[in-house]
Amino acid sequence: MYEYAIAWEWLSFAVRWLHVITAIAWIGSSFYFIALDLGLVKRPGLPFGAYGEEWQVHGGGFYHIQKYLVAPASMPEHLTWFKWESYATWLSGFALLAVVYYGGADLFLIDRTVLDIEPWQAICLSLASLAVGWILYDLLCKSPLGRNTWGLMAFLYVVLIAMAWGYTQVFTGRAAFLHLGAFTATIMSANVFFIIIPNQKIVVADLIAGRTPDPKYGVIAKQRSLHNNYLTLPVIFFMLSNHYPLAFATEFNWIIAALVFLMGVTIRHWFNTTHARKGKPTWTWLVTVLIFIVIMWLSTVPKVLTGEEEQVSLSSREQTFVANGHFEAVRDVVQGRCSMCHAAEPVWEGIARAPKNVKLETDGEIAAHAREIYLQAGRSHAMPPGNITDLSAEERQLLVAWYETTVEGK
Repeated sequence: MYEYAIAWEWLSFAVRWLHVITAIAWIGSSFYFIALDLGLVKRPGLPFGAYGEEWQVHGGGFYHIQKYLVAPASMPEHLTWFKWESYATWLSGFALLAVVYYGGADLFLIDRTVLDIEPWQAICLSLASLAVGWILYDLLCKSPLGRNTWGLMAFLYVVLIAMAWGYTQVFTGRAAFLHLGAFTATIMSANVFFIIIPNQKIVVADLIAGRTPDPKYGVIAKQRSLHNNYLTLPVIFFMLSNHYPLAFATEFNWIIAALVFLMGVTIRHWFNTTHARKGKPTWTWLVTVLIFIVIMWLSTVPKVLTGEEEQVSLSSREQTFVANGHFEAVRDVVQGRCSMCHAAEPVWEGIARAPKNVKLETDGEIAAHAREIYLQAGRSHAMPPGNITDLSAEERQLLVAWYETTVEGK
């Protein structure tokens, strides 16, 4: 039933909203505690075991905060755990991945000019990459290389670049960037679930039992927290990138992804150094701007590889939409009202790339995006923006009839 498309669109919106809410909670608390940790001051008279303290003012009140590197002498009566923000962010993000990319695998996940596979195969590759990524990362952290924090981070950067390239060889550019964000976010959330919180629970159990906690658990958790610190900003970039085809839908998208990780490091270095009261390394912003300029250049550089685009046969679903009696009229409407922007080479002034990399020039492309055309230009007036191409009410009704009669006829 065509109502399914509308319900699925609202479900996607609801899950996306939930994901944004939980992500704000996790990233907000993470950024706050990083700044707090770096700003701690050692002063005479601190309680035994206290590493430093911080005085803060917010909301009309003063806060006095002290940090213990291992644990206080006794278990406090009330202890707040910061963990559900991380878990809820990952779970809602995975739900969004399932709704948008698994539920719409033919459209958003698979690019048959990149790799011609079935939806179930693409979904299995997606799931496997997230699981294997965490296992590989965890093994590296626990290996002898893990004793060298910065050496480990350099090696992990190479792994992330390899994953960026690998994803672009399997999925659509949009899905590749989204998966790179999910791959990184899975590592971050798994750090909290499998390492940081369990280590803290061991320390709490030792306190309750009257034992002296082993400081190694704090050291391990601190290393994983440092990784999360530098990975947060790239994850945000990749999650937002699906709105910007100049980032994900260009020939050098995997190199752009590699540079995004470097920008995450330079920006976080400025914040970390500033919060630690070690100066303000403004050079990091210059480096960030230069990297971003390189990214802009890479997104528009002429293609190195030339040749005719590979022709892909239509799927049975797409053939059904093309065979519909309304299709010829629909094709005329779409090509006349939409394809000036949604084209390999848009002719509308100010449009460099097809929005969201959606192209509507061929029968196959129109059929492949039937649901989006139905929702964006038929059932709603989202497209064209501001109705700049004067799509009439009758033409919108035609798009609705085309989609609904095709779906009803299946």
